[in-house]
Amino acid sequence: METTFKVAEKSDTEILVQFIQEFYEYDGHSFDEATVRTALAKILNDNSLGRVWLIQQDNQAIGYIVLTFGYSLEYRGRDAFIDEFYIRESHRGQGLGVKTIQFIENVCPSLEIKALHLEVERENTIAQSFYRKVGFTDQNRYLMTKSIKI
Repeated sequence: METTFKVAEKSDTEILVQFIQEFYEYDGHSFDEATVRTALAKILNDNSLGRVWLIQQDNQAIGYIVLTFGYSLEYRGRDAFIDEFYIRESHRGQGLGVKTIQFIENVCPSLEIKALHLEVERENTIAQSFYRKVGFTDQNRYLMTKSIKI
């Protein structure tokens, strides 16, 4: 089976919203469709924010990955965050996660990305093990977040 990565477009919104809802249910995040649609539309319409790819197997979408851009003096330039990464459960365990991370790593130089970050739920030890296997390391720091009301 062939795995490909398609840059998501506005026409992919419906399948992306479906994947996002599945991912949020799996990871225990609240899902508000209107908010998701608004945020998704912004990144799909503004390449300066990041990129979204559909993960496809034999031309059928089976997941997605979102890369968002930042800038870091510590990492000497543009950095990126794997903001969301989801593969349908029926397709897990087949090496698609490794292929997806390799794809992202190969894309990073063309986007001038010097460092790649991600976060994983503390309870999700399977994902932690996977990310260590593909080269991510724990920086012995806590990612702390404060939501800003707009």
